[in-house]
Amino acid sequence: MRHPELSRRAFLTGAAATVTAVATSQVLPGRAAYAAPARGTLVHVFLHGGLDGLSVVAPTDEPVLEDARPNLLMTERTALAVDRSFRLNSAFAPLSRYLKDGQLGFIPGVSDPRLSRSHFQAVDMCDLGGLPREAGGRGWLDRLVDQLGPGTAFRGVGVGSTLPRSLVGANGALALSTVDGLALNGEARFADPTLAAIGALYKDINHPVQDAVGATLGAVRAVRGMTYAPAPGVEYDGIGHAFRQVAQLIKGGASVRVAAIAMAGWDTHEDQGTQDGGYLHARLSDLARGMAAFFTDLGPAAADVTVVVSSEFGRRVAESGTGSDHGHGGVVMLLSGRRLSGSLIGRWDGLVTLDSGDVPEFNNLFDVYGSVAQGQFGLTDAQVAKIFPQRRYAPMKLFSA
Repeated sequence: MRHPELSRRAFLTGAAATVTAVATSQVLPGRAAYAAPARGTLVHVFLHGGLDGLSVVAPTDEPVLEDARPNLLMTERTALAVDRSFRLNSAFAPLSRYLKDGQLGFIPGVSDPRLSRSHFQAVDMCDLGGLPREAGGRGWLDRLVDQLGPGTAFRGVGVGSTLPRSLVGANGALALSTVDGLALNGEARFADPTLAAIGALYKDINHPVQDAVGATLGAVRAVRGMTYAPAPGVEYDGIGHAFRQVAQLIKGGASVRVAAIAMAGWDTHEDQGTQDGGYLHARLSDLARGMAAFFTDLGPAAADVTVVVSSEFGRRVAESGTGSDHGHGGVVMLLSGRRLSGSLIGRWDGLVTLDSGDVPEFNNLFDVYGSVAQGQFGLTDAQVAKIFPQRRYAPMKLFSA
């Protein structure tokens, strides 16, 4: 009689249900595991829907804002002060200690001339790091992994049921709903024999699935050896549960180089709310709490981590009824274990002249992405240029050193 734990079906149900592309070459071969030369982790949080950047951080000396968005203005009484006479939404109060310590920063007026106001086109281009014909179907985070060298099966991780397109490509990437879900069904006493049996089933079969299953088995074994509990006082809620998975892997020594988190619900055409409450303020508070819990949980390990938060586009300068419509010139947020070059980073030339009613592009999105990757991992300009093909990379100074 054969134990059900030893069947292929049981393995794929119990372990690989939380792993995307387990039977494809997108999982790093097990033979390359645990040899990562790169240090630290870059976490990319993508806000789907188009974030109203002017409701995150906005200048105090722009008269056009008083006329164009009287109901969406920053409230001086509650807003947090940032560089160059800008104000930050009070929803970021959970991150105030990092703002004070120079580890929280915002880049305004971020866009690219090729981005449209279509969610589908803009998200696709943000994930790929350019137009589809330029990217060859590979995500920009996958091309970043090219430059980081070999590593563990966890070097590229997407938190969720499917792999973000930014991680799709030639390198290994896992999609995990939860780290604890990467486990075998059945009794614990059968775990080791099951892993050995599954490995034997896929050994010497001259098929790409051999490497894929081998990598998955290695990931399962690695997770079994991890012990994790959030740091005292840390509580995760909302988007924080996704950050918790990344924290568990980092603290467990999984050598995560790149992680991707998606957060929906940023398309605020109506009922956007005010700077002190309402829908958008609640979404931003959720995000800020998650980021704060993540860094508190990591403790000293946060020194090697940078979180970059972006969206497919911004919103128009003028309010529209109770909300705001699709526009350009959004904002990118940075939270890093390293000191940043400022709390407001990059070029800002004001809003005297708008771009068809939008915030102009003062900082290119892909220069921002590239500069974050370069600063986090110490890449050369030539290496960054390979991540964003067919465009000229212009580095930005995002970190103080």
